[in-house]
Amino acid sequence: MKKRIAIFASGSGSNAQKLMELYKKSPDVEIALVLTNNPDAYVLQRADNFEIPSHIFDKKEFYQTDSVIDMLKNLEIDLIVLAGFLWLIPKNLIAEYPGRIINIHPALLPKYGGKGMYGDHVHHAVMAAGESEGGITIHYVDENYDEGEYIYQARYKIEKDDNLEMVKFKGQQLEHQHYPRIIDSIVRKIKK
Repeated sequence: MKKRIAIFASGSGSNAQKLMELYKKSPDVEIALVLTNNPDAYVLQRADNFEIPSHIFDKKEFYQTDSVIDMLKNLEIDLIVLAGFLWLIPKNLIAEYPGRIINIHPALLPKYGGKGMYGDHVHHAVMAAGESEGGITIHYVDENYDEGEYIYQARYKIEKDDNLEMVKFKGQQLEHQHYPRIIDSIVRKIKK
């Protein structure tokens, strides 16, 4: 039986696409569903390009009902991957998938994490602080933003003349290099 991954994303979904590419022809792992809170998210187009079903939900459905959890259970999802998903994961979803929800953060946690720290907000903060290096953190998800147990961190050097786009590019290169590899190693250890 194939292991099944659900991806939650709120925006473009470039990390989601890297996972879609990795598992497109995999005999034993598949991306079974893409979920988003943003009806305009480009990740929906990416999912459509790979013929992966998607679901758009609102705050009420996500936080006040079990319909998202029921959908994941009906699809026999083994692992949930957050790829630029901006909402806090509700406790009932964490309870249903303990140790099986993974996130990637564009900084070296515990620095530059927490509510409101995502995307360019993180990169601006890192640059404003004059950091000589940036990085990524792949971690398990708990009930607080960016506080789950770390799985993997990778670093890049920030040069004096790097602008926001350069810092973002360096971070995204690390994300695309490491996130699929780490996700693959985790999903293959899950017992069906």
